[in-house]
Amino acid sequence: MTVSITQFEQDLPQTDDFKSIVLNNTPLIDVRAPVEFSQGAFPNTVNLPLMTDEERQKVGICYKQYGNEAAVKLGHKLVNEQVREPRVQSWRAFMEAHPDALLYCFRGGMRSKISQQWLKDSGREIVRLKGGYKAFRRYLIDFLEAVPTTFPQSGIQPVVLAGRTGSGKTLLLQQLQNTVDLEGLAHHRGSAFGRHATPQPTQINFENALAMELIRFQETPHRRLVIEDEGRNIGTVYMSKELFEFFKGGSRVVLETPLEERIAITLDEYVVQAQKEYPSVDDWKAFMLAAFNRIQKRLGGERYQRVLQQFNQALQIQLSSGSIDEHQTWIETLLVEYYDPMYDYQMQKRQHKVEFSGSIQEIVDYLQSPQNA
Repeated sequence: MTVSITQFEQDLPQTDDFKSIVLNNTPLIDVRAPVEFSQGAFPNTVNLPLMTDEERQKVGICYKQYGNEAAVKLGHKLVNEQVREPRVQSWRAFMEAHPDALLYCFRGGMRSKISQQWLKDSGREIVRLKGGYKAFRRYLIDFLEAVPTTFPQSGIQPVVLAGRTGSGKTLLLQQLQNTVDLEGLAHHRGSAFGRHATPQPTQINFENALAMELIRFQETPHRRLVIEDEGRNIGTVYMSKELFEFFKGGSRVVLETPLEERIAITLDEYVVQAQKEYPSVDDWKAFMLAAFNRIQKRLGGERYQRVLQQFNQALQIQLSSGSIDEHQTWIETLLVEYYDPMYDYQMQKRQHKVEFSGSIQEIVDYLQSPQNA
């Protein structure tokens, strides 16, 4: 059986203007295999692979055993014209919806070039990323590593938004334009109870998304970057030591919220909104019990049993009457007896100078004033 090998036209268009891609939120087609995509990709990207995981594996084995020419022939045999057609159609459909889309594979070589040529043969032209995923990823990592140097050079300084657990820091950030939401990018609320029902991004995806947010921020007129007071680790993802220390070196703005409001905010976030994420209340209960168990040692035996009893009682009342009010009891216990002492200890330990403190509205007004934007 004769295998038809793709013939490439000269000067198929490429681009390595990665900054423009970030600033314009350019849609991307990733033609790598699904297993590669799952390990790391870019925001605003769809995985429409040239080869399945199994096909890629077979070609890879062939390459190691018999060399490039044999691997190329096997690839074309596996992805023959009949197999090829629906894949090309999926690329064309994405391009219909996103005319400015670009295309990439791992190194910007054979796979993306073949995909690009097949699209051209079908009547559609697309530009591929020069250097592919690897080059774009390198660009983002280089930018991220340089932020502690380049941001001060650009006159950009971090402002750290501190405040007790439940004070509404995320709610405040949502009212500002000169901010990067680290918890949002990490898909985690930043506490023992902060995990969502759906998984966090991979470390690679977190870094890619964070770099893109900071690239866009640098192009704004804002010279103060407001970020929430976080640890270096946010759930399973983390910031580099240098970037974390740069953020932590910013001036402090402290959100002061009365306990009653903090309880209400926590109730909404960790009970009302969290329960909506799970298929059933039982699934949410299992998550919460596991979270309580993770902090059992730090709570201490007596307090752990007391909080657990308050939680179980609140859940029973909710299931029998539909009322969630009783959940305020265990929330108050955790805030006052567990989170507040930790917060007080950290604030005393760090001895950071507080630039401003106040309510959500007072801080919003302060940070939106011309001299602080």
